[in-house]
Amino acid sequence: MKFKTTPYHHDLLKDEDRLSAFFQAIGEYDGNIDLAYDLGCGSGILSYFLKDYFKEIIAVEINRKASECARDNLKAFDNIEVINRDVLQYDFAKKADLIVCEMLDTALIDEEEVPVLNHAKRFLKEDGEIIPQGIINMVELVNMQRDNIHWDEGAVYEEFSKPVVYSEFNFLDNINPEFETSFTLKSKRDGIINGLKITTFTKLNDNIIAGPSPMLNPPLLIPLKEKSVKVNDLINVNLKYIMGNGIESIQAQYY
Repeated sequence: MKFKTTPYHHDLLKDEDRLSAFFQAIGEYDGNIDLAYDLGCGSGILSYFLKDYFKEIIAVEINRKASECARDNLKAFDNIEVINRDVLQYDFAKKADLIVCEMLDTALIDEEEVPVLNHAKRFLKEDGEIIPQGIINMVELVNMQRDNIHWDEGAVYEEFSKPVVYSEFNFLDNINPEFETSFTLKSKRDGIINGLKITTFTKLNDNIIAGPSPMLNPPLLIPLKEKSVKVNDLINVNLKYIMGNGIESIQAQYY
């Protein structure tokens, strides 16, 4: 099936690793389940995956052009309703068995996954589930060429420590979007460090974890003050940001 898309959603559809991870996770359902919400449905590809497993799918998309594409793409399926609305303003009338929400980005900083799910999961049945189930965030020291926050697509940098997990989130939990943590990283060589690299892994369910891909949480590089290090030096870092408020909210420093 050929999908009509906006330019942005066209790029999403080209990311086969991203699509296959969601396709596999949705495909683990037995079928004939009552209701799924697809929040931030874009062009409707995930609703298309859901159609054979759920009696009713309500797909909500704030972008008018994207919702028009989704409505056209999915018009042949009587069990899918596409609604052009801000999820945070949508009046959920029924409780769902499943919420699919792919408003993902690295560490959940830029997109609105956390505020949307904190709002919408009140309309999830007691035994309901969310796809993706959660995320795992890892961080490492780097020396990078650029002095601003940027994603690693085409970026040049040298890794200076092993990656360590600094946070994990289960989307069924209530998550405070104002995130702050401190951690210690060990330098693996002599040299100059001037940044952090954050890598996010997406946990679709208990069986599927997706690594970064071009349109699913590409690693993020965050500048620090330049610092000379020797092998096995321990570097203490404080990191904070507001999930859903954009990369401008990121603050990182040694302590």
